[in-house]
Amino acid sequence: MKPQLLRMLPMLALAMAALMPYTRASADPVIDQLKQTLKTRLGDDADIRDIVKTPLPGIYEIDTADQIIYSDAKGDYVLTGDMMDLKNRVNLTEARASQLNKIDFSKLPLQDAVKMVKGTGARKIAVFSDPNCPYCHKLEEELKSVDNVTVYTFLFPILSPDSTIKSKSIWCSTDRAKAWTGWMLDRRAPDAAGNCDTKVLSHNLELGRSLRVTGTPTVFLADGRRLPGAVSADRLEKEMANVNSVN
Repeated sequence: MKPQLLRMLPMLALAMAALMPYTRASADPVIDQLKQTLKTRLGDDADIRDIVKTPLPGIYEIDTADQIIYSDAKGDYVLTGDMMDLKNRVNLTEARASQLNKIDFSKLPLQDAVKMVKGTGARKIAVFSDPNCPYCHKLEEELKSVDNVTVYTFLFPILSPDSTIKSKSIWCSTDRAKAWTGWMLDRRAPDAAGNCDTKVLSHNLELGRSLRVTGTPTVFLADGRRLPGAVSADRLEKEMANVNSVN
């Protein structure tokens, strides 16, 4: 096993150990009552997928369609934000969100993405990105220093009508990867007419909604975990090493 992967295994063990206290009994009257109370108090639109105990006594994790929140056992108080395990230096909220929102990477319609192969292309990630998103531009800068990876970029124009115009032009370009990087890295606007078949953009928007992609950029690793935001090259390297060490 490579030295880098050996260094990552203790971090994986800590994260897994930190998440072990999140348990849900098959029948728990406290949780069942809490779910009913929160549905009443948060409104009918509250999509509560599950409730589990956290490592913090008396505090419960509520998995909603939009985010993870926390509540006391009676549903009188609700907290938002990250729960940190300081002893193990693990962001429990982020780790749980990544775990709960994993996808089946093999089922992604990769033919609907702009494909870029760097080096061997052995590692794989998928990115939902808007051409006018400042953080997407930042992510592309970070990706410049990441090698031996295949990046599948799903054009996800959600910010403005111009995002759709640019996405259509990029998709209709002879070399989509070149058109994408030319705009994202060098601000060279794509010059293709954008009048080819661009139904793929609608498909991408539907796909993003089904995967609960709420912002750009959103990165999916090959093991299905997601990394929201413009993650650094160092963070991406570490997370991809985690994929390799687990698989």
